[in-house]
Amino acid sequence: MPQSPREIVQRCVTFTTPERVPRDLWVLPYISQRYPDAVAELNRRFPSDFSGPPDVNRPSPRARGDAYALGEYTDEWGCTFVNIHGGVIGEVKDPLVADIADWRRVKPPYETLHEDTTAARDAINRACAASDHFMMSGCCPRPWERYQFLRGSQNALMDVMEPDQGCAQLLRVIHEFYLRELEFRATTDVDALNFMDDWGSQRQLLIPPRVWRALFKPLYKDYCDIARAAGKHIFMHSDGHISEIYEDLVEIGVTAVNSQLFCMDMADLARRARGRITFWGEIDRQHVLPAAPAVGRAAVREVARHFYDPRGGVIAQFEFTPGSNPATAIAIFEEWEAVQ
Repeated sequence: MPQSPREIVQRCVTFTTPERVPRDLWVLPYISQRYPDAVAELNRRFPSDFSGPPDVNRPSPRARGDAYALGEYTDEWGCTFVNIHGGVIGEVKDPLVADIADWRRVKPPYETLHEDTTAARDAINRACAASDHFMMSGCCPRPWERYQFLRGSQNALMDVMEPDQGCAQLLRVIHEFYLRELEFRATTDVDALNFMDDWGSQRQLLIPPRVWRALFKPLYKDYCDIARAAGKHIFMHSDGHISEIYEDLVEIGVTAVNSQLFCMDMADLARRARGRITFWGEIDRQHVLPAAPAVGRAAVREVARHFYDPRGGVIAQFEFTPGSNPATAIAIFEEWEAVQ
């Protein structure tokens, strides 16, 4: 009997031999608007093995605008983003907490959490029962990025290098909200919890590894502990050069990492983590996706050479972003189909 999408992913991340490499395509609204035919072809020929439940949170009274539209958008934390390019997300220009001494101004959006926990859980569980896909949690903690949205990136980087009481308290406030979200999701029938934070520059970690280990690794371990205690997998996304913390992610129990493999030394990453964690993509968005299809095919073969194992441990994933060549996007999945 053919394996279901859920079983294919489960077997991949547990190294118990899926019938093929799992697929996961991320598409920004800009791409759906500009290349609808290519997106439709990708979804038809190479459907994703991943899905998620409906949004069970309540609308935020603080949120205004459209995150992907030109102009300003204010999110549920009260952070205002300025967008100069439709179809992608903008940036925070005026952080809410200009002075770390004002950390008490931050009010996490507890008002968005479901009033009726039983009804929310039932809605998620019905979606999981109705799908044969691998179900992600539907929420995505991002403590470092949220800290940056609240303080501004420059202030945030200075804060964590010499953290004072205000820095510690703001991280605590952010983390407590995310724990509340994950603790609820862990009681549902989803297959995996997930979180994200972009930690890398083009060449190295944004902050010294010792600082990351002191301030952020414990937060992520809490997320992993929640998942593992509930019998769930846990997936992480982090852009940039993050090889210095890959083994830390293995240590705390992360199941799969979505990272920019082409920023890093793949042979070194394979030595550090192959067989111990699943490489959840990706394919280079900077140089490969804008190039010709043959470049995309060669990139797939390079990833497979370093990370593919018929028992599992690699997911065919990439993000279809502005500047991408639609023919190359299609060629990437075609090439993954040939990997065995």
